Amino acid sequence: MNAAIRLPVEQAYASELQALASGDDRQKPAGWSLSPQAVLTYLLGGKAGDGTPVTPKYVGRRRLMETAVATLATDRALLLLGVPGTAKSWVSEHLAAAIMGDSTLIVQCTAGTDENQIRYGWNYAQLLAKGPSQEALVPTPLYRAMQTGKLCRLEELTRMGSDVQDTLITVLSEKMMPIPELNTSIYAQRGFNIIATANSRDKGVNELSSALKRRFNVVVLPLPEDMAEEVAIVSKRVDEMAGGLDLPVPKNVGDEIARVLTIFRELRAGATADGKVTLKTPSGSLSTAEAIATMVGGLSQAAWFDSGKLGAEGLAASLVGAIVKDPVQDKAVLEEYLETVLKKRPDYAGYYAALNAAI
Repeated sequence: MNAAIRLPVEQAYASELQALASGDDRQKPAGWSLSPQAVLTYLLGGKAGDGTPVTPKYVGRRRLMETAVATLATDRALLLLGVPGTAKSWVSEHLAAAIMGDSTLIVQCTAGTDENQIRYGWNYAQLLAKGPSQEALVPTPLYRAMQTGKLCRLEELTRMGSDVQDTLITVLSEKMMPIPELNTSIYAQRGFNIIATANSRDKGVNELSSALKRRFNVVVLPLPEDMAEEVAIVSKRVDEMAGGLDLPVPKNVGDEIARVLTIFRELRAGATADGKVTLKTPSGSLSTAEAIATMVGGLSQAAWFDSGKLGAEGLAASLVGAIVKDPVQDKAVLEEYLETVLKKRPDYAGYYAALNAAI
């Protein structure tokens, strides 16, 4: 039995990818494992040629995924942009898995990321002993992706400094990476491309330069448009994650997901669902991903401490954690919401009491 907490998606969904590949006789771009049409089926769900069911990985607008896949079939890099929690990393990982069968060539960008982590580094023991040489060079995921004609994933691109971001310009425009220390360059093999993700609403980000922006096709991933769509997304992921964590799923989980999402969506929108009450909005994004985390936390609480009963008491602490990012401003927002909205809803009496107790 594999004891890994989380497998790369190309392993977790290997049976679906194999079924799609075995019946895929359509034209494929250079280096691709699947045709663009099969990649889209993998992302949005459907059936493989042999009838194998393919679960949807992304629930949302089909055209957005078509644009993302079509972009990667060209020499343009792809930038997935959106507020936190809109499945940018999830889509990026599944795109790489479906197209190349390898989602592990990834650079997690941070404020501390430097050029050595993007381009290449050096083994300093070898460097001191032999000087600059191919043996002393340490390839990065981007370097390896160029060498092998695969996709490189750059997560949270705007987290790293603008000067480091701009080291990508030559790679994206010329499809080559100079190595002046060795008086040579490496040239990207066919199939190479970059999938980057970035938050459009977050603190501590560095804007992309105009020169770098021009080298990306941008696909903006929105928050789910309607309640039913968001409930479907959260229900699917909660069920999958509960299975992976061996957590039982109570029968009332659907009802609690709907209540949690109602709270999230109303606070996010700054108005009640019927539009009759205007609300203040908290500083956080209250994203779909946070709703999933809230529900999984509630399931764990129910399984280990509440005799398997999922309810407001077990979800309240996670809800407060998701809503109250600023202990002064957001607490006031939540208190106002409780008194003006939830207090008047009989079916939310448990949430009104539990959230008041939690804050």
